[in-house]
Amino acid sequence: MQRNRPPSPQTVNVLRALAADPARWRYGYDLVTEVGLKSGSLYPILVRLADRGLLDTSWEPGVGSRPRRHLYRLSEAGREFVAALTAARVERTHLKLNSRWNEA
Repeated sequence: MQRNRPPSPQTVNVLRALAADPARWRYGYDLVTEVGLKSGSLYPILVRLADRGLLDTSWEPGVGSRPRRHLYRLSEAGREFVAALTAARVERTHLKLNSRWNEA
């Protein structure tokens, strides 16, 4: 069953970080540092976004003794989702401003 609730603020922050350069592949560690979430919070968000088709994922091969690393970037559907979130936020802000203007 799919839920239709809005994304959490943490999820929105992850999406914004990825949307800053949507074509660029990112490591989870980079996102942990940028967004300020702990890995135990970030990785479940990344898995959910990938499961919903909002992220493309790939594995970077390991080099020497370094293990393989998982990479993430926004998919086309993810880019559309972020654009819709942004548009909805602008609309809500506009409605609040109009409401306050009409009350004055």
